[in-house]
Amino acid sequence: MARLIYAIVLSAAAWAGGFCTTVLAAEPKATIEGALDPGLRAAIVRAVGETDRPIQNRFEARRRAREAAEDTIAVLRSEGYYAYEVTPDVGDGDAPAAIVKITPGPRFLLAPPQIEWVDEEPDAAAVAAAGQALSLTPGEPGRAVDVVSAEGRAVAAVQQRGYADVEPRPREVVVDHADLTVQPTYRIAAGRIVRLDGIDLTTDGRTRLPWLQQLAPWRRGDAYKPDDVAQLERRLLDTGVYDSVTVALASADKVTADGLRPVVVSLAERKRRTLEFGASYSTTEGLGLDGRWTRYNVLGRADTAALVGRLSNIDSKAEIDLSLPHWRRPDQTLKSAAGFYRNRTDAYNETGVGVRGDVTRHYAKTSYFTLGASLDFSRTDELRLGTLTPLGRDLVTFGTLADLSLDRSDDPLNPKRGWRVGVRAEPTYITGESSLGFLKLDTQASAYLPIGRAARTVLAGRLNVGSIVNGTVSAIPASKRFYAGGGGSVRGFGYQDVGPRLSDGKTPQGGLSLLEASAEVRQDIGQRWGVVAFVDAGAVGSERYPGFQDMSIGAGLGVRYNLGFGPLRADIAVPVTHKKGSAPFQLYISIGQSF
Repeated sequence: MARLIYAIVLSAAAWAGGFCTTVLAAEPKATIEGALDPGLRAAIVRAVGETDRPIQNRFEARRRAREAAEDTIAVLRSEGYYAYEVTPDVGDGDAPAAIVKITPGPRFLLAPPQIEWVDEEPDAAAVAAAGQALSLTPGEPGRAVDVVSAEGRAVAAVQQRGYADVEPRPREVVVDHADLTVQPTYRIAAGRIVRLDGIDLTTDGRTRLPWLQQLAPWRRGDAYKPDDVAQLERRLLDTGVYDSVTVALASADKVTADGLRPVVVSLAERKRRTLEFGASYSTTEGLGLDGRWTRYNVLGRADTAALVGRLSNIDSKAEIDLSLPHWRRPDQTLKSAAGFYRNRTDAYNETGVGVRGDVTRHYAKTSYFTLGASLDFSRTDELRLGTLTPLGRDLVTFGTLADLSLDRSDDPLNPKRGWRVGVRAEPTYITGESSLGFLKLDTQASAYLPIGRAARTVLAGRLNVGSIVNGTVSAIPASKRFYAGGGGSVRGFGYQDVGPRLSDGKTPQGGLSLLEASAEVRQDIGQRWGVVAFVDAGAVGSERYPGFQDMSIGAGLGVRYNLGFGPLRADIAVPVTHKKGSAPFQLYISIGQSF
C-alpha cells in the first residue's frame, strides 16, 4: 500500500511538472498569417518575439496584435516591401489569440542612387571613391540595411582621401509606388582636405617627443589618413610599455598658421617596475626557476631594461638585458645582453661570460627577421672522443646570426589552425688552442589542422632539420653540437638521451646533424580541459646530413588546462624504442603547447 501511494505521488508530481512546463513554455506573441517567403516569415517571427505569459482577455489580445503589427511593418519596410497590408486581429473566445494578417505585396527595387555634396564638392578622386563605395546595384531589393550601410561606406571612402571632417547629412529616400522603386539620395558634407602636422604629446611619464615623432607613418603636409593614425597607435601599444594609448586628430580649431593639423597622442605609462617569477619541471631536467626584474622607459623611448636570472640543474644564468623597440625605424627592435652562464649536462660542462646584440625587423606581431652577433669567453669540459680522457677547452667564440620566422597560426601559445616556419643560420668562429669556422643551420616547420567548425579537435605536426657545415664531431666543441631528447624535442627520452654515445655507453656524443618529427592529436573537453595523444621521433647523426638511422621514438598522453591566455601542459611519455639506461617514462610540465 505504501509503495502504491508513493507511486501515485510521483506520478502526480511528474504530471504537475509537465503541466507547469507546458503552461510556462514560451510561445509567439502573435500568430502570423499570410502567404510569405520562408525567410521573410522567419524574420517577422523573430521581430515579434515570444512570451511565457498567456493572454488573459480580449483587451490584452488586441494590444499584442497591434504591437506585433508594428514590428511586422518595420521588418517589411526594412526588407523592401512598401506596398504591404498588415491587419491586427484577434481570435474567438474570452482569451483569444493575437493574430497579424499580412499581405506583403511586391518587393520594391533599388533605383540608381545619388550623392549630393553639401557646400563644397571634394576632388574628383574622392567623388569617384564615394560613388564606388556605395556598391548599390540598381534592380536589387531595396533593403533598408543596404541603403544605410552604403552611406557609411561612402563617408569612409571620402575620409580615407584626406577629408577628416566629412559627415553625412539627412538622406532622402524616395519610395515610388508607381514603378515600385526605392531611390536613395545621400547628402554628404565633405569639408576641406586636412593635411597633417606633427604630434602633440600628453603623457604622465618620460616618453620623449622626438622619438615619438619618428614613429608617425606620415610626413608633415601629407593628407590625413585614418589608417596612418591607427598604425601609430598600434606601434605604441606593441611596445608593451603603456597601459593606454589614444591617438586622434586634433580638432579643427587647432589648425596651425600654415593650415596643418596636429595629431594628439595621450599616453598612460604602466608601472615602471615589474617582478616576475616562473617555474618548469621534468623528470630528467628537474626543476627550473626563472626570475625577471624589469624597468620600463628609462630612456624615454619605450625601452625595457631587465635583470634576468635562471637556476636549474642543466642551465643557469644571470644577465642584463636592454630592449629598444622601433630602433632607427618603426617595427625594428634592438636587443642587447651581457651576462654569466653555466651549463651542466651529461655531455659537457660549460661556464662563460658573453655579450650579444641583435636587430629584429617585425613584419607582423609574430613574424620577424633577425640579424645578430655575439662574443663569448668560455671554458668547456668534455670527454675526448675515443680515449675518454678529460678535455678542457678555453674558447673565444665569435658568432653571427640570421633568423627568419614566419608565423601564420592563430595563437602563439595554443594554435588551432595555420602554420609556422623558422630558418636559422649561425656562422661561428672559435679560437683557443686551435681555430675553426663552421656554419650551423636549423630549420623547423609546424602545421595545425582543425577538425570541425568549433576546432575542438586539432591535428598538429612538426619537423625540425639541422646540419653543421665544416668540421668534424671531434673538432666541434661539445656545447656547439646537436642534441635531442626532452620536452621540446623527443618526449619519452631524457635531455640529450637521443643520439650516439661515447664508448663508455653513457655520455651523449652529440652530432653534426639533427632530424626531429612530432605528431599530436589535441582534443578539447569542456570549456577548460583538453587531452593530447602524441608521437615524437628523432635522430642525431655524426655526418653533415641527417638520416633515419637509429631513430628514437617516444609516445604518450597529455592533459591541458586552459588558463585563459594559454594552456598549462602536463605530458607523460614512454620510449617506444628502448635504449639502455633510459628511464621507463618521462614527465613534462610547462605553459603552452609543445609546439
